[in-house]
Amino acid sequence: MGKRRLEKALVDFPQRENVHIVWRAFELNPSAQRESHEGNYSERLAKKYGTSARDAEAMISRMADTARAEGLNFDFNAIRPGNTFDAHRLLHLALTQDLQNELKERLLYAYFSEGEAIGDSVTLMRLAVDAGLKAEEVRSVLESHAFAKEVRQDEAEARELGIQGVPFFVLAERYAVSGAQPTEVLSQALEQAQLAIDAPLPEYAEGAVCGPEGC
Repeated sequence: MGKRRLEKALVDFPQRENVHIVWRAFELNPSAQRESHEGNYSERLAKKYGTSARDAEAMISRMADTARAEGLNFDFNAIRPGNTFDAHRLLHLALTQDLQNELKERLLYAYFSEGEAIGDSVTLMRLAVDAGLKAEEVRSVLESHAFAKEVRQDEAEARELGIQGVPFFVLAERYAVSGAQPTEVLSQALEQAQLAIDAPLPEYAEGAVCGPEGC
């Protein structure tokens, strides 16, 4: 939902042609198995938040309704959670070919709407090819440790920023928006980031020395 709302905010953003989106790696459960078989989604949700099955079902219903309002069809009963490390490595491969957004969309749709096991290498191969990547390059990444360092670097930077969940948007390296905020909030953040980018640098006298107290 956060991705879709950002896309809607960009539709009316005057400088949208200058916006470059990069999806960074963040694992909600780094120790997860390739595919989890621990009950259905409502059971997992109830266990995670220490609530009743009834309350979990209500949470799922609200999330599904919110997604539907954004034009998304989430099938929580079909979701197959698993380890996403390899998926993040493939997203770094896609970044080198300007296909990252296409792969991100394909992975999200596969997980939330199609019940695909995105921790499974065979499934990842098919989804990556769907997004436009070459099968031999995808296979090479999956059969090696390629882009593992880049994924760990993303996660280290997330820890430094205090990020504990997704989505989390960083704009112009100075503004942050946490959570799937309304489109209006994301639009305002984009405008603030653009104002900061456009702000002229202060003029200093020749020979001025800048320090903690100013220039």
